[in-house]
Amino acid sequence: MPDFKLPFNLDIDASVDGLGAALHQLQIISDKPVEGPICFISMQIKPTEANQGTSQMEFLCLFWALEKLNYFLEVCVFEVIKDCTTVKSLSNMKKSNRNMLRWKIAIQEYRGNMTIVHKGGNIGKNADGLSGWPLPNDIYNPAYVPEEAFPQILIKVISVTYLNTTFFDEVRNSYTLDENCSILFRFLTKDCKDNSFIHLLDEIWKK
Repeated sequence: MPDFKLPFNLDIDASVDGLGAALHQLQIISDKPVEGPICFISMQIKPTEANQGTSQMEFLCLFWALEKLNYFLEVCVFEVIKDCTTVKSLSNMKKSNRNMLRWKIAIQEYRGNMTIVHKGGNIGKNADGLSGWPLPNDIYNPAYVPEEAFPQILIKVISVTYLNTTFFDEVRNSYTLDENCSILFRFLTKDCKDNSFIHLLDEIWKK
């Protein structure tokens, strides 16, 4: 069980196949420090996301992990652990596209509690496994992202209906056949000066 009084360790990794994140916590059990797993999440990415550079992929992974694990990390101190030095400079990058700017703004919420560190070797390899074999992005995935799960539907055909003059003639003639429309027509054509016949309208038309 997580102890929200103790710091968390968040391992993240991004690959061409997906995103992975592993949340751990170091707890004292029987007077010994033991690091235990809290939560594992993964998600397949879209083909367009796989074409992004390393920095963008790392930023996307961090943003996604913080969003999905917000319940644990919102008010707790934690370290983001990555085996790539790129992640340490993410928040200080000067050149950013629209998505990266959006991610940077969202990540700022955690800056007071978050420390990004680089640790090589076998540390964080569980996140590598999660990103290499990620779960599908569907409703059965705890890290499900609804807005990215369904492809955009493109409109390929637009049907335009042409109305000939006969239609408009029928509409125009129907005004003269309706008693109330006929009265209003007479009223408007006389510049609204003669309203003596307005009382002939049905009650609902007088309103």
